[in-house]
Amino acid sequence: MSIFSFFNKTGKTGKDSIVSSTELGAGSETAALETQEVTPTLSISQEWEISKEQEYVLKFLSNDLPPLQVNQLSLAGIDIEADPYTGDWNVQAFFRSSLERPFTMEKAELVLQDGNKETIASQEFDLSELGSIPALSNRPWIFKFKKDSIQTAQVPTADWSLAFNVQSLVPHALDLDISWEEALSAEKKSVLRDLVQKLPKLNSQELNLTGFQTSFSEDGNLAVSVFIRNGYSKQIELENLPLEIIDATGSSVVKGSFKLAPLTVKANTTKPWTFIFPKDTLQVSNPDLSRWTARIPN
Repeated sequence: MSIFSFFNKTGKTGKDSIVSSTELGAGSETAALETQEVTPTLSISQEWEISKEQEYVLKFLSNDLPPLQVNQLSLAGIDIEADPYTGDWNVQAFFRSSLERPFTMEKAELVLQDGNKETIASQEFDLSELGSIPALSNRPWIFKFKKDSIQTAQVPTADWSLAFNVQSLVPHALDLDISWEEALSAEKKSVLRDLVQKLPKLNSQELNLTGFQTSFSEDGNLAVSVFIRNGYSKQIELENLPLEIIDATGSSVVKGSFKLAPLTVKANTTKPWTFIFPKDTLQVSNPDLSRWTARIPN
């Protein structure tokens, strides 16, 4: 990625956002007092070919940034330029580290906020592209927000900030409704957690249904248990859920629509839920449920 057509101004229109390194999983190996201040310095990758003029601008901007306390990571917003052809926004920022060791980040969602702390854009970035971040360093980077991730037409010119969505880095977890929490034994809860951990990884902006259990009651009603998987970094509330069950032969066993109270699924979690289909709604009298799929019908 080229950064050399940007960072051409010595002014700074954005603000800084700071988090503890432990919040982002970068950890800490130092026993230094948290209140101790350090001053990270400019870090330019050896793979970049950069002119003396560009290096001067970057040094000026880097040297003008405030100190950090130890074991912090920061995104210091510099400027935003909109691409007139694509509508994407090129956000100039420094990825700053006050850790005393190098480290590498992975994928994380970043959010752009205006002066009122309202989110105006959000997008997942592969931060490993920045390379290994040296100890006590400020690494310049361009974060390209795609047009479809931007929620406003106006590019902010002051007091905006680029921030980590810390929730996007929290490990995906099982989210049990209180009714399930009270009804299940510790052993059954452990089984569900193991099932969730073995499921394929969700995309960051994905809502997914995965079936895990079916049973027929004595009166012939079909109970279907599914995992509602939320890959978003914010909670969702389901008030109405259409659902279709497909058996091993590819036949549609049953379709139905369920009104919920609503059902809240926390950010980056999987919630199990059971849906009951009455016997008289079944389209197949003796379905093959050795393999089956739960899906939202078209």
